[in-house]
Amino acid sequence: MNNELLSPAEMTEADRLAIATGPLAGIDLMRNAGAAVSAVVLAHFPVARRVHVLCGPGNNGGDGYVVARILRDSAVDVAVWASGSPKAGSDAALAASECPVRPRPLSEFVAETGSIVVDALYGAGLSKPLSGDAARAVEVATDLSLPVVAVDLPSGVSGESGQSLGQAFRARITVTFARKKPGHLLLPGREMCGDLVLADIGIGDGIIAQLEPRTFENTPPLWIGNFPVPAVDAHKYRRGHVGVFSGGPSATGAARLSALAAARSGAGAVTVLSPADALQVNAAHLTSIMLHKSDSVADVQEFIGRRRPSAFVLGPGFGVGEKTRDFALGVLATGQRPDGRVDGLVLDADGITSFRDTPNVLFEAARRSNAPALVLTPHEGEFARLFPDIAGDRNLSKPARARSAAERAGAIVIYKGADTVIAAPDGSAAINGNGAPWLATAGSGDVLSGIIAGFLAQGMPAFEAACAAVWIHAEAGSRFGPGLIAEDLPLALLPVLRQFAERRNEVTAG
Repeated sequence: MNNELLSPAEMTEADRLAIATGPLAGIDLMRNAGAAVSAVVLAHFPVARRVHVLCGPGNNGGDGYVVARILRDSAVDVAVWASGSPKAGSDAALAASECPVRPRPLSEFVAETGSIVVDALYGAGLSKPLSGDAARAVEVATDLSLPVVAVDLPSGVSGESGQSLGQAFRARITVTFARKKPGHLLLPGREMCGDLVLADIGIGDGIIAQLEPRTFENTPPLWIGNFPVPAVDAHKYRRGHVGVFSGGPSATGAARLSALAAARSGAGAVTVLSPADALQVNAAHLTSIMLHKSDSVADVQEFIGRRRPSAFVLGPGFGVGEKTRDFALGVLATGQRPDGRVDGLVLDADGITSFRDTPNVLFEAARRSNAPALVLTPHEGEFARLFPDIAGDRNLSKPARARSAAERAGAIVIYKGADTVIAAPDGSAAINGNGAPWLATAGSGDVLSGIIAGFLAQGMPAFEAACAAVWIHAEAGSRFGPGLIAEDLPLALLPVLRQFAERRNEVTAG
């Protein structure tokens, strides 16, 4: 699938396994990495006045020495600036010995306009801020606005969290190897990497599989095999029934956005569950979507027993308080009922905030045997309301925070943002890399909740449903572009959904 993401520690282990099992030695991997970086430099900067290669003392620096050698052999004017010497007998030391360009101390680094920088100082494994000569090198490159080609990851950016550890290079292009790292997708690392090139240096898929990675880039191969396509003989209830809870008369729009998104995403039937005083308002705006009065938990239970919905959305525009908590807990208790069982509950917005003082009540209900799958969709502020201690631990990366929250809650957690992370209680996590700035508009989260519920209702496993919904939601926003408002999104989903229905049919046929 090749969408596994490797932490710096996992990448180190992949190197070790590849060397241990052969046929490539460590120096072969290093030469292949340097060749990949050199090819990028030659292709993108053919008229560079000079190439300054900054080499650290470890394997990243070893890659740099290979780059310098290949560029010199290609008649490029190359200067090498070294931060310390490689350890004697190491692959990096061998690469340095093969490089015909005499290194100068990084402390003396100077550059000129029209040149480029190859950053081979520290890469993804750095865990502390740049200081001294390395920090000054960043300043030199930045002050001259020099294009930077980073080896593996811009030095100063954490491969684990994507955070800038202080001063850091901002690359024009980053070349990484075997698999991407979380820091390539998490912000601000994603922006600091520039264009990302993934190079094959000889570490096979079998080596990656031995690591059993649990972090993935959220791309279609992760969930396309579970993407719902209706059978030829399908009828509306076999395609799933979604219930969306509506707020009062002045707060009905969010629920209708969710309901329309659930319908567009393929649910065969969608019902808005409305308080009595909002029935007329909702009825005036609904056509294909059904309407049902729901003022109490008893009303909801009657609806579940009679209509057998597969999934619910609770929270958008619903209001914060006891009623919200009662409805959520009532839906989660359906696993114990013989007359109707719900497969999933998407809890968003007011639904999340309603449990800020009693989160464990929600989590205990979600972890109960046979409870419907719970999907939580918090943005940063909502996440902190449910998981204040996890949110406040800045030693944790965003995926680590999402994983901890998912395990505690017994739920799928969609930790929203421009670098949304989807996490499951079993430790699986996916980082979304196609976030669209056009989605930063009121109501877009309500649409996302409806898409998730629509996929759940059609039988997608909860983690895959959440991942697919996040990616498709972002893709629809990107394709629509400027001027997008939430009302546009359900219709904007259509070309994206059509594309994946066709791909799913191809996968099935194959």
